[in-house]
Amino acid sequence: MPSLQAVLSSGLELTAAVTNPDRPAGRGLRARPSPVKAAAQVAGIKVLQPKSIKDPSFQGVMRALSPEICIVVAYGKILPKVLLEAPELGFVNVHFSLLPAYRGAAPVQRALMDGATETGVSIMSLTEGMDEGPVLAIRTVTVTQEDTAGALGDRLAAEGADLLVPTVLGYAAGSVVAQPQDDKRATYAPKISDEETRIEWSKPHRVIQNLVRGLEPAPGAWTTFRGRRIKIRRVAVAETSPGLAPGELLAGNPLIVGTGSDPLEVLTAQSEGKRAMSGADLARGLRLEQSDAFDN
Repeated sequence: MPSLQAVLSSGLELTAAVTNPDRPAGRGLRARPSPVKAAAQVAGIKVLQPKSIKDPSFQGVMRALSPEICIVVAYGKILPKVLLEAPELGFVNVHFSLLPAYRGAAPVQRALMDGATETGVSIMSLTEGMDEGPVLAIRTVTVTQEDTAGALGDRLAAEGADLLVPTVLGYAAGSVVAQPQDDKRATYAPKISDEETRIEWSKPHRVIQNLVRGLEPAPGAWTTFRGRRIKIRRVAVAETSPGLAPGELLAGNPLIVGTGSDPLEVLTAQSEGKRAMSGADLARGLRLEQSDAFDN
């Protein structure tokens, strides 16, 4: 959305916006437009919502529009060659990492899970490979210990939007030259599986902290208590060291859980079907007793 707003405010001629089909949402599961569609309609921009980007009719529409350049932000699909060749200057992608690091679907989450202290935004020219195209511009962003995937993603989106328009204008004018990536330095950020999101309390506390903040707000790091799934949404190093075994709980205010190293305080958690709550409220709701433990 920040990138779309930046383009709308830039004076560039936006021919069309391409976004996913409307999806069911809310209690009534009514079809709702994406934020991109809603913003484009307000601005009077043509909206395309192909069920498949491989649909020949959609590809024909794209060729007929004769775009000079196309911009992609978090579309989540690999574009076929026939589409990549439609615009005169190709497709430009806003990717949330310092390429060639973290190519793939989950660069923000993976950077936080790895404990990275910096990341950034890369404006790149798309090719058929996964985030392998030459880079037009890069901006570095510092990662703090308080960052979650949601907060960091919002900051990167704003930085990317700020960088996008001048980069596109420079690329079109020939003053910005694409630089090839060093494939030997490439790392990857594949889509996160459900099993990866489960907390292993035997791991060091820092690994668990990074997992929790890297998966917040979605899909969320989780554990189980007596078979019941619980999302752990915020944790901090406990001020006391009660000598708990991994997963063992010290119920109270605060709620403390043992790990493979230092114990952690559960600041915010969420039981299935419930709203997010403090660790102390979770302990009361589950009627936790001393020596109870999360399942390992």
